[in-house]
Amino acid sequence: MMRGALSLGAVASLPACKPVLSGHLTSADAHPADYPTVRAVEFMGRYLTERTDGRIGIKVFAGGQLGNETDTLEITSFGGIDFNRVNFAPLNSIEPMTLPFSLPFVFDSVDHMRRAVDSDVGDEVLAALEPHGLIGLAIYDSGARNFYNGRRPIRTPSDMKGLKIRVPASDLYIAMVNALGANAVPIPFGEIYQSLAQRVIDGAENNWPTFVGERHYEVASYLSLTGHLLTPEAFVMSKISWDKLSQADQELVREAAKASVIEMRRLWDLRVADAQATIARSRVRVNEVDQAPFAALMRPVWDQFVTTPQQKSVVERILAMREA
Repeated sequence: MMRGALSLGAVASLPACKPVLSGHLTSADAHPADYPTVRAVEFMGRYLTERTDGRIGIKVFAGGQLGNETDTLEITSFGGIDFNRVNFAPLNSIEPMTLPFSLPFVFDSVDHMRRAVDSDVGDEVLAALEPHGLIGLAIYDSGARNFYNGRRPIRTPSDMKGLKIRVPASDLYIAMVNALGANAVPIPFGEIYQSLAQRVIDGAENNWPTFVGERHYEVASYLSLTGHLLTPEAFVMSKISWDKLSQADQELVREAAKASVIEMRRLWDLRVADAQATIARSRVRVNEVDQAPFAALMRPVWDQFVTTPQQKSVVERILAMREA
């Protein structure tokens, strides 16, 4: 846990129980300061400041200043942080209803993902977080994740055989990569570049902005557009902090969070376009992929992780929103 570090940092100035929720509320994000999610929450803070005459604002601590996502999520549930932007992966371990959003190939396009999270399915998944001390406010994009490596283009699952592919320390990611015939290698995110350069791993997977922003394209010359995951990200508020808001302020916070989604997507789409332009000027070889053979191998993975009637209902409703 990061409690020791937090006691010496910015959160130390926050009383454990604030009698009035006002001023600059805290928000955590592991992404860097210029990332679309960070800028979207800053947009939300300005929105609140303007509509409350400065009474409420948000101070975003980006770049993991307050700890990693697992730690800050727990601190948020205890009321030590007011808002938090997290990937759905750490939420999967505390609330099974969040897991369908993380399944490989459950979304077949960015538009499909956005339709699903903007629907009552998204509302239902966010609402399931409340018993865990979290109020789900918004769902942000995390982009389509693709495989990249330094050995060969991936056009069919057979091309993945024998490749050592980096994954996060997630049972779902490990099961997905192994099911595709590759060897999943869980290593920390910050070690990917060096591991690719030294051929400790053959490849990794992530979205366009990360592939470019972390300079992985310098050490992985093949990018295959598998689009295997379009896992979104969650923006949540501590229920302890939420309960200190008046009903009017609660409604305003929800309104501001909804407006921030529009801003986040605008910024995200620009970021993706910039990354694609960078790769077009590089030596990276990009290839399209027929997703069907890859998706066909995911049934055992889905069966392993989707086990409750409620989860199955969410998956069915997501699939029903695909375009014909």
